[in-house]
Amino acid sequence: PFTLKPQTLRQRMAEETTTGNEETSEESQEDENQDIWEQQQMRKAVKIIKGRNIDLSHSSEFQTVKKFDTSISFPPVNLEIIKKQLNSRLTLLQDTHRSHQREYEKYVEDVKSSKNTIQNLENSSNQALNFKFYKSMKIYVDNLIDCLNEKIINIQEIESSMHALLLKQAMTFMKRRQDELKHESTYLQQLSRKAETSTNGSLAIDEKTQWILEEIESRRFIEKYRAQRRQARALSGNCDHQEGTSSDDELSSADMADFQKSQGDILQDHKKIFEDVHDDFCNIQNILLKFQQWREKFPDSYYEAFIGLCIPKLLNPLIRVQLIDWNPLKFDSIGLKQMPWFTSIEKFIDNSMEDSKKEDSSDKKILSAVINKTIIPRLTDFVEFIWDPLSTSQTTSLIAHCRMILEEHSTCENEVSKGKQDLLKSIVSRMKKAIEDDVYIPLYPKSAVENKTSPHSKFQERQFWSALKVSRELQNHSGLWAWLERCGGMANLHVSLLLYRITMSMNNGTIGPRIIMKINWHHIAAYLPEKWFENSAMRTSISQLENFIQFLLQSAHKLSRSEFRDEVKEIILILVKIRALNQAESFIEEYHLDHLKPVINQV
Repeated sequence: PFTLKPQTLRQRMAEETTTGNEETSEESQEDENQDIWEQQQMRKAVKIIKGRNIDLSHSSEFQTVKKFDTSISFPPVNLEIIKKQLNSRLTLLQDTHRSHQREYEKYVEDVKSSKNTIQNLENSSNQALNFKFYKSMKIYVDNLIDCLNEKIINIQEIESSMHALLLKQAMTFMKRRQDELKHESTYLQQLSRKAETSTNGSLAIDEKTQWILEEIESRRFIEKYRAQRRQARALSGNCDHQEGTSSDDELSSADMADFQKSQGDILQDHKKIFEDVHDDFCNIQNILLKFQQWREKFPDSYYEAFIGLCIPKLLNPLIRVQLIDWNPLKFDSIGLKQMPWFTSIEKFIDNSMEDSKKEDSSDKKILSAVINKTIIPRLTDFVEFIWDPLSTSQTTSLIAHCRMILEEHSTCENEVSKGKQDLLKSIVSRMKKAIEDDVYIPLYPKSAVENKTSPHSKFQERQFWSALKVSRELQNHSGLWAWLERCGGMANLHVSLLLYRITMSMNNGTIGPRIIMKINWHHIAAYLPEKWFENSAMRTSISQLENFIQFLLQSAHKLSRSEFRDEVKEIILILVKIRALNQAESFIEEYHLDHLKPVINQV
């Protein structure tokens, strides 16, 4: 049952017929395709020939077919419609342009961003070098701080030793001067008593002879140096010198030898402080060079770290080492501008001004910060403990350094830092102490001082010029005087203490040319500050000068009745100078000195 049934005859005949027809149809299909291809090739050839031989008739026929049909109607057109369509078209074009412009800007930004990315990628190879530099700077600064922390103890010990040595020398001068003043004053008192007892006969002279001889012996040393100075001034032609204006600050040969030996030992220890340290950690120029390299390579990180504020603190111990042998009271002491640390800092600041683009760079304040934090405190210590205002050489040298600091290195014209205020106050305080302790003008009977060769007269004269010198030294330097006036208290100090004592001593003398010379333009009146008399409308002088004015008027009255009437004009000029115009006019009217009225009218 699974086999095919045998086909019948009819079925076999039909199958054969179908197979024959299929073969016939395949042959006929191939013939038909061949005929179609031949026809297509013939049509192509015909078209090419027609395209080459086309004439105008065909064109006219084509145009005729395309003629406009007038029967068709269109909406009406006017100028407004055209304008509206043009505006619409323009708006569309503008929107398109803006869109293209935004797209263009975006592409430009993408290009820039790509370039920056490329640059950052190219520079990424330097990050290792940058990291190495920062790491080396950190290690260097850490080592520098450790070195300075270790050496600061030695620096403080040597500073203290030098300060103690100078203080001991200053105390020696002060004690010697005060002892000599005390002995000489006592000696003159004994001479006065000797004269009295000789007259009264109530006391034997021999009882005090031994004591007087001891006093004379104690004064031989200073008299020897006074004689040497007088001889030196005579050789140099300085004849205007007055006894009492010398400082008397010489040491004996033995004391000088001891001082130099102690100072030499301290300086030897001073040289050993950094002998085991490399120059990169103890040489200021090398240290600043390290920070200068940082500033040149990476200025942003340098200024962000405020290195300009840190450098003064780092350099403080090293500058103090250079200042150990610096004595601002010595007449030949080196100026701050000539010191190595000063020139190194100035060079560092100059390079900063060239490289830095920041106007408020903290590097410009390094020098003023060093002066405020390191130099001024040292000067203040010298003023408070070592300076002798009665020493001309010390005062001249000190004022020179103070003027340089106060006037040339002020970041602002009216700025006075706390350190500078402390320095000025210490100057005022030391001056006041010197006037109270060292300025002594004795008062003797006129009979004892009329003879200018008597020891009483010589002693009083010497003390007068010594007192006048104290005020003259500072007033000679108007710049420092202005700073002291700004600090306050100096005017009252000068008038209430010093001028009062000077005036009292002159009251005790005989009125004459010698008194006029003391108070004339070249001495007392010449050194009174001009600031006190700036008010042109002032007719009466300041109250602090009242005693001085009364002394001038008393002197003028006495001179008018004596043989020195010509000296009255000098007193009138002094009254005019100190703005005591009302008193001067009254005196002229009282004595009918009409020839002196032009002196007042010229004011």
